[in-house]
Amino acid sequence: MDIFEAIVLGLIQGLTEFLPVSSSGHLEIGKALFDLDQGKNFYFTVAVHGATVLSTLVVFRKELLDLAKGVLKFRMNEETRYFLKLLLSMIPVAIVGFFLREEVESLYNGNMLFIGLMLLVTSTLLALGHFARSKDRSIGYLDAFIIGLAQAIAVIPGISRSGATISTGMMIGNRKDELARFSFLMVIIPILGANFLDIISATDKATGSLSPAVLIAGILTAFISGYAACKWMISIVRKSRMIWFAVYCFLIGLITILFL
Repeated sequence: MDIFEAIVLGLIQGLTEFLPVSSSGHLEIGKALFDLDQGKNFYFTVAVHGATVLSTLVVFRKELLDLAKGVLKFRMNEETRYFLKLLLSMIPVAIVGFFLREEVESLYNGNMLFIGLMLLVTSTLLALGHFARSKDRSIGYLDAFIIGLAQAIAVIPGISRSGATISTGMMIGNRKDELARFSFLMVIIPILGANFLDIISATDKATGSLSPAVLIAGILTAFISGYAACKWMISIVRKSRMIWFAVYCFLIGLITILFL
């Protein structure tokens, strides 16, 4: 991998981690176009995922600090209830991570037909969320678990995590201004956990040799683009413009199926 490829892949990771277009699907497409071996660039993948998590922490630094202050009071206040909802939403993806990890990893095999079909699924979810009748309801415990189920399904490459979780919330009537915030906060611990498991199991992986310049280029690009995409996505959800991403995923899905 050279610096140009690192910048392009970092940009793809940063933008698509938060925009509802599937970062996993786009990274698979990017690696196919560059003819890159995922195993030989293992630490790069871990690093750019970590960079996008860091951008989330920066964007929501005030909310996270307020949440921590409330939880550390050790009483059932608004912050504690919100934190419990976040933990509840993480249960489905944790179950998938612990018990179906190998099955999920087997899907990341460069099958462009499968990726294209899953992008069409993402397009459908985004369209359903866009046209869903909003009930302006706050996220409850059951809502959090249902949104968590959507996040667990989105481990499949080509299905957007943010698209699936936000669209699911829209379909069950949650407030749009809460959904983007909840969707981005609920993924922090799962991504960090997945990266940790990847690192401790990396002894049997062919990681290849990456120069510091390549790694830094990917990390910086992923962080900057991730920060911008996270802020942009919050505005998009509030203005109900998800339908354009549904059209985009439909077109990319068709192109992937027909030409890749």
